[in-house]
Amino acid sequence: MGYGIWRRPEGHIMIQQQLRQLLPEREVDPLAALALLCGSAAAVVVWKWLGRRKIQKKMEEAQRTRDEGVKKMAKAVQQFREQIPSVQTDGILSLPLLELTGRLQEGSLSPKAVLYTYLEKALEVTQQTNCMRHFIPECEEQLQEIQRKKEKGLLYGIPVSIKDHIGHKGQLATCGLVQCLGAPVQEDSVLVKVLKRQGAIPFAMTNVPQSLFNYDCSNPIFGQTLNPFNHQKSPGGSSGGEGALIAGGGSILGIGSDIGGSIRLPSSFCGLCGLKPTAERLSLSGVSGPVSGILAVPCALGPMARDVDSLALCMKALLCEEMFQLDPTVPPIPFNEEVYSSSAPLRVGYYDTDGYFPLPPCMRRAVQETGEALQAAGHQLVPFSPPRVHYVMTELFLKTFFADGGRAWLDVFTGDTVDPSLKSQVNCCKIPRLGKKLLALILKPLFPRLADYLSALGGMRSVKEMWNHHHQIEAYRTEFIARWRELQLDVVLCPVLGPAFTKGYPGKLLTAISSTMLYNVLNFPAGVVPVSTVTEADEEELKLYRGCCDDPWDRTLKQAVAGAVGLPVAVQCVALPWQDELCLRLMKEVETLSREKRDPQV
Repeated sequence: MGYGIWRRPEGHIMIQQQLRQLLPEREVDPLAALALLCGSAAAVVVWKWLGRRKIQKKMEEAQRTRDEGVKKMAKAVQQFREQIPSVQTDGILSLPLLELTGRLQEGSLSPKAVLYTYLEKALEVTQQTNCMRHFIPECEEQLQEIQRKKEKGLLYGIPVSIKDHIGHKGQLATCGLVQCLGAPVQEDSVLVKVLKRQGAIPFAMTNVPQSLFNYDCSNPIFGQTLNPFNHQKSPGGSSGGEGALIAGGGSILGIGSDIGGSIRLPSSFCGLCGLKPTAERLSLSGVSGPVSGILAVPCALGPMARDVDSLALCMKALLCEEMFQLDPTVPPIPFNEEVYSSSAPLRVGYYDTDGYFPLPPCMRRAVQETGEALQAAGHQLVPFSPPRVHYVMTELFLKTFFADGGRAWLDVFTGDTVDPSLKSQVNCCKIPRLGKKLLALILKPLFPRLADYLSALGGMRSVKEMWNHHHQIEAYRTEFIARWRELQLDVVLCPVLGPAFTKGYPGKLLTAISSTMLYNVLNFPAGVVPVSTVTEADEEELKLYRGCCDDPWDRTLKQAVAGAVGLPVAVQCVALPWQDELCLRLMKEVETLSREKRDPQV
């Protein structure tokens, strides 16, 4: 209507009639009405401005606190270097975890020298990649504590980094959200308590994507984390801060979490080893998340490091009596060293595509070459095809997280700024349920995957439908295990999404995580091992990539992974539930064979 209505007599009459319905007892002056409306509009503008200003102040305060923590740690490192200038930092940083623990246990290295060496390196890495959310100042207290004790745990003196939302007393668990910039955590999570009892020194909280539901690593508070090997690339997510810090050399051991690939994807993008254990194997007590109560597809905590032996040592340290006592819901199953150390030949199922989202040529090459190496080493290779992955992604995985049409997830952004990397996902969720269904109907003939994705985002309409959904997940697990046992498999070798995406692309391709998502739905232990790097030949072959349907998603994936020559290429190893040690056993075998291929003298 615009301003012109106020210049016409009928405009005055219409406004007067509408206001009389609201205020029938009073004579309404059009000018007064205009002033009232303008005042209301101005009030709304001011209210929104104040809200944005409040958000901005919270973010600035969090950034200031982080910067002060960085300065404090830098000062502490400088003081240490002045006190003990003879410390050979390069020598310490080059030691594998097993050798470092041995040197600390025997006393040839001091925990203080190791801690400050890694603090110094972490400062350097975060300056380059923005991987740190906050240093943990209490690490100096923990250092003094372990030096007072007579007993030395399995991780005595080892600096450990932990993901943002794993509770540490005195620290925030932000999940990259402004609404979580409130009171610090009052008590250590069970996992942090066990780490400390084993002599580890948690020293850093690492950055995450906003709401954790993204495999990029960016949020409006602390910014974008970069891949240490190529700053145009993402480190992956949601444990992306961990990936960048460890790959950059600023941490030797980290703890991440995984509900769709959040340990395995950063490990793939950053060339690390990472394990998603069976979900209930490690305690989740004291770990926060933006949306609670999602149980059908469980979250798992797990270790990330530079080699498989480090993951095994971490699991051995965590699977101890202290954890079982602190959290009685964790099954008291100690680490099975006999299974991990076995040299018996394995019956290995394998596939290089799941039939839903074909991965780039280099990732499929990695599976094929690794399978050939395993066979040459005396293991038996058996072709395996995971059933109905399209169905698992749309009907089981997506409907678990968007059962309510995405409303609970959208609520976490209330009073917050949506990070650019999430805008496409947020915008899809905001479409009304009917709109999603209509769009899905229209797109189905042309882009069936996109249509099914939109339909799944519509969620469920009744409790009965949700119960049936839970039953479908259990039925699929039963079907999958039956096929596994029919082939008498010990383990499975398969691809993982990679190589590292260009920044901003993960948010456009949520469903590209089918390779990792599958084993969250199944709750199977799964781990990632780097085996190669992207070659010029891979890059040339990528130009011919058509994907599944040659649709917009396939073309976007092609753009996302382009320009990756020299970046890590990994494979995924899988075992049945509670056979985490067997999964690690295959990972160790793959790691050994890939190293022998790169360097025959090893």
